[in-house]
Amino acid sequence: MSLAGSRFNEGKMRLVDKLAQVNWLFVAGVLLTAGIGFGMLYSAAGGNIDPWASRQMVRFGIGLGVMFAIAFVDIRFWMRWAYAFYFASLLLLGIVEVMGVTGMGAQRWLSFGPTQIQPSEIMKIALILGLARYFHGRTLEEVTRPIYLILPLAMVLVPAALVLRQPDLGTGVILILAATTVIFIAGVKLWKFGILFGLALGAVPVAWHMLRDYQRARILTFLDPERDPLGAGYHILQSKIALGSGGVFGKGFMQGTQSHLNFLPERQTDFIFTMLAEEFGLVGGLGLILLYMTLVALGFLTAVRSASQFGRYLALGIITIFFLYVFINIAMVMGILPVVGVPLPLISYGGSSMMTLLAGFGFLLNVAVHRDVQISRRGVVPG
Repeated sequence: MSLAGSRFNEGKMRLVDKLAQVNWLFVAGVLLTAGIGFGMLYSAAGGNIDPWASRQMVRFGIGLGVMFAIAFVDIRFWMRWAYAFYFASLLLLGIVEVMGVTGMGAQRWLSFGPTQIQPSEIMKIALILGLARYFHGRTLEEVTRPIYLILPLAMVLVPAALVLRQPDLGTGVILILAATTVIFIAGVKLWKFGILFGLALGAVPVAWHMLRDYQRARILTFLDPERDPLGAGYHILQSKIALGSGGVFGKGFMQGTQSHLNFLPERQTDFIFTMLAEEFGLVGGLGLILLYMTLVALGFLTAVRSASQFGRYLALGIITIFFLYVFINIAMVMGILPVVGVPLPLISYGGSSMMTLLAGFGFLLNVAVHRDVQISRRGVVPG
């Protein structure tokens, strides 16, 4: 056999080995969840695949390709370029401040011809990559020293401030909470978080004056939905009515009255869980939550099994973002949290959040595929 043929076979075997290491149970869960989302978008359009389900299928197909492409790249490549990815994302956030496209009262997008991207979505992944790279190179003793926390705190607070200025409260909260999880897992003492929490509480009056009028209205409506039942409180009141009308087993597929008689706003995006619960009842809602929690558990196991700290932090950060999506959206439509515009992952209609989530899953699968790769603090394999 020629040398070129030998190298081809070695490369082929490596790809086969990577395919064998993929967590196919997690992939099956992603496919099943997305399938439920297609069905709900079909129902939201009154039994029509257009305009939402068809577009969502195309985006999901592209996202799957991106997910597997990321999964099969050597994990050391992502570690080597983690900081570059972070600063490129931060630069895009800065450009949004200057020349971002405004829509629905928020300046969040950059336009590249017919395509628009939302840099804040990219930053969710870039921030986790950057923090995973930073804490992989730190010893536990270094992490306990305050001086070593200045850089990671700056890495979190700068993009979070830029996102909150757009304004995008939901994404800002997810950035801060996901980053806090990675920092805590890295070994930072709990009392230091207590100090930061106290400082955050002290800044609440300042933050309140910085909020837009509609953001203040959302918080006040959360505290008292009936203060404006036909205005700011309309969404959440209709959502609660739809949730209750579904009962235990629901009214049946495409039979929800609140959603199909147009009482329920944004049924294809933020409030799609409400529509699902009305059509399939408590059983359907709990079934979807169980599916989500299964994916979270599989993601957590992927992190635990990683031989490298970088992989462990990366997987935990990604699965935390996914969990926050689920928790915030469901709590939001139930009136437990204010409405902040966070989509239900793989179910709600939307391009940016879908692509971000699948790219994140790509990094999660990457950690699973390379779980036995040991990486030194300089980013090379020992020995």
